[in-house]
Amino acid sequence: MTEGTISAAAEGDDTLTRLEQEGEIAADYLEGLLDIADLDGDIDMDVEADRAAVSIISDTASRDLQKLVGRDGEVLEALQELTRLAVHRETGDRSRLMLDIAGFRARKRTELAELGAKAAAEVKSSGEPVKLDPMTPFERKVVHDAVAAAGLRSESEGEEPQRFVVVLPA
Repeated sequence: MTEGTISAAAEGDDTLTRLEQEGEIAADYLEGLLDIADLDGDIDMDVEADRAAVSIISDTASRDLQKLVGRDGEVLEALQELTRLAVHRETGDRSRLMLDIAGFRARKRTELAELGAKAAAEVKSSGEPVKLDPMTPFERKVVHDAVAAAGLRSESEGEEPQRFVVVLPA
């Protein structure tokens, strides 16, 4: 191994350790939240795409966790920001942690990937750009990835909260 390879490996280990620490802090924060709210749920931690990923899951088909998702994921987004702030308070570093509750984001990711693929197919057949409805940053990222996988490009336009994706011809 060369010196550069060793330092790159050490840097990767440091990043993984930091992300695992973020997940632990987030899990502790969310456990406290679940206790205060008297809700049942298990915490699952992972590292995905250079981000700590924390999920609150339940063995039962309880609708209690749906309260933490809210309409169109609004409460989930707020809880994610609060959790990121809790991590920031402990580490001093900005967190890009992703929170999922009751599989909401996983289902949403699948729907959005399909939407991006359909929009890309429409652009390929018509040759005209397609503008999608306004989306959150998470939603836009999933659509951009799906469009890129289909071999096209896309851009975000507009101002928050009305920012949207435009799928462009090749």
